[in-house]
Amino acid sequence: MSKIDLKGLDIDVEDVRRNMAPSTLYEEAIRDEEDAAIADSGALIAYSGEKTGRSPKDKRVVEAEQSKDDVWWGAINIPIEDYTYRINLERAKDYLNTRKKLYVIDAFAGWDPKYRLKIRVICSRPYHALFMHTMLIRPTAEELKNFGEPDVVIYNAGRFPANRHTPGMTSKTSVDVNLEDREMVILGTEYAGEMKKGVFTMMNYYMPKQGVLSMHCSATCDPDSNQSSILFGLSGTGKTTLSADPKRLLIGDDEHCWSDDGVFNIEGGCYAKAIDLTPDNEPEIFQALRFGAVLENVVYNKEDHHVDFTDTSITQNTRGAYPIEFIRNAKIPCIAGHPSDAIFLTCDAFGVLPPVSRLTPAQAMYHFISGYTAKIAGTEVGVTEPQATFSPCFGGPFLVWHPGKYAELLADKLRKHNTNVWLVNTGWTGGAHGVGSRIKLKYTRAIIDAIHSGELARASTAVDPVFGLHVVQECPGVPSELLNPKSTWQDPAQYFATASKLASLFIDNFQKYASGVSEEVRQAGPVTETSV
Repeated sequence: MSKIDLKGLDIDVEDVRRNMAPSTLYEEAIRDEEDAAIADSGALIAYSGEKTGRSPKDKRVVEAEQSKDDVWWGAINIPIEDYTYRINLERAKDYLNTRKKLYVIDAFAGWDPKYRLKIRVICSRPYHALFMHTMLIRPTAEELKNFGEPDVVIYNAGRFPANRHTPGMTSKTSVDVNLEDREMVILGTEYAGEMKKGVFTMMNYYMPKQGVLSMHCSATCDPDSNQSSILFGLSGTGKTTLSADPKRLLIGDDEHCWSDDGVFNIEGGCYAKAIDLTPDNEPEIFQALRFGAVLENVVYNKEDHHVDFTDTSITQNTRGAYPIEFIRNAKIPCIAGHPSDAIFLTCDAFGVLPPVSRLTPAQAMYHFISGYTAKIAGTEVGVTEPQATFSPCFGGPFLVWHPGKYAELLADKLRKHNTNVWLVNTGWTGGAHGVGSRIKLKYTRAIIDAIHSGELARASTAVDPVFGLHVVQECPGVPSELLNPKSTWQDPAQYFATASKLASLFIDNFQKYASGVSEEVRQAGPVTETSV
C-alpha cells in the first residue's frame, strides 16, 4: 500500500493512502462506509447522502486578476472573492485534518500526453476514491512513480458544511473553483459527480487557451480508418445510447477534446444513468457494472443483493461508474483522428424538427450555441405542452469562457477538417408529445449509420421554411414520409403554428449570445413568419 505526505498542503494526517487497488477500496468501504454493499454483479454500492445530484447554484469561481477577463460571469460562473475562497479552503483542510486516514488518487485528465493534466484528489471516503480511480485515467506504475507535482488539486471535504454566513455563500454547500491556483474545494455535498464535473470545468478553461476545443460529447471511431465522429446532446437525447455502436469503436461517452492532432477522451471511465437499466436495452452498460464499478444511490434486495434499477425511491438520478475498458469495443488509448461528422442530437418533444438535416457552418455555430432539446410535459395539472431547454454548447453548466469562444473553435476545426455537421432529432414525429409518437430508435440508428457510411452526405436535401435547415430527403432504412415532419402531421396549420412557436423560443434564447457572434451566425437561426 502506497503512502503519501501531504504536509506541503497543510494536511497533517499520518495515514494517507494513495492509489489503492479497487479490491482494497472495496474492503475499506464495506468496513467504514455507512450502508455500503456489494451488488450481486460485483459492483460496489454506495450512497451520496442528502445530495443525489450536482448543486449548480452553489458553484463558485474565484474572481482573480489573471483570469477574471476570461470568465463568462453570470448564473453559471458566480464570482467569489479570494478571501471567501481562503475561508472555504481552510475549512476543508481543517475537516480533512480531523480524519484518521485519507485517500489520495493521483491520475490524469486527457488521453493525449501532450495536453493531459495531472489531477490529485484528496478525500475521506473510499467510495469517492474508487469513483475517481474509475473516472480518471489510471497511471501505470512507472507514471505514478514519476507523477511529481499535480496540475490540479481537489479537496473533497463534502461531509463538512460550508458556513452559510461566509460572504458569498447561500447554503451549506459550496463547490469552489480557483482557476489561478488550480484548485477545487467541495463542502456540504457528497455527490461524487461534483469531482468529475470539476475536472471537466478545469479542462474547459485550460484547453481553449491552447487552441484545443473541449466538448461535452460522446465520440466513436471507424475501426479501419481511425476517423472519428462526435455526438453532442443533452440528457435524454441518446448521446450514450447511440455511441454504443457495434460497428464502431468507443472513444468515450461524455467529455472530449479536439486538438490539431485529432480527438481524445478526457476521462478514463463512464458515468451512466442507471434508471430502468436492463441487459436488453443497454447490454454494454449492464455488463460493465461489475467488480471495479460503483453503483450510486440504487436500491437493492438485502437478501440476494440484486439491484432494482426501476426503484427510484432514493433518486431518479441513479448512476453507475465503470472504467472505459469494461466496454468491449472501447479503443484504448482513447484517441482517434479528426471527425468526419459532428452530430447534434435533440429530443424535440414539439415534433416539428426533421429526423435529420445538414447544417451550414453558420447554422452549426447557431445550434451549437443554442444547445436545444425539449422535455415532455410534466404531470402537473394544466401543464400539457413540452418544455424547451437550451444549454449553450450542449454543456452550459461546465463552461468557463463565453459560449462564443467554444463556437469559434468548433467552426475553425469544422472548416479545417471538412467535417459534416448534422442535426438529428430523436424526439417526436406526427405531432407533439401526447399526440405524435417517439421516433423509433431503429430509424435513428439507421440515420447514424448512413451518416457514417457517407450516404447522407450525397443525399438530396430541401430547405425547411421555418428553421432553414437542409432536410435530408432520403435515407436507407427510414420511411421517406418520416423525413419531412410537416407531412406526418394531420393538420399542416397546426404544424406551422407549433414550429413558429418553437422558432420564437430559439430566437428569444439566442438574444443573450447575439452580441458575441457574427451577423452571419445571427441570421442562421429560424424565422417565425411563414405561410402554410
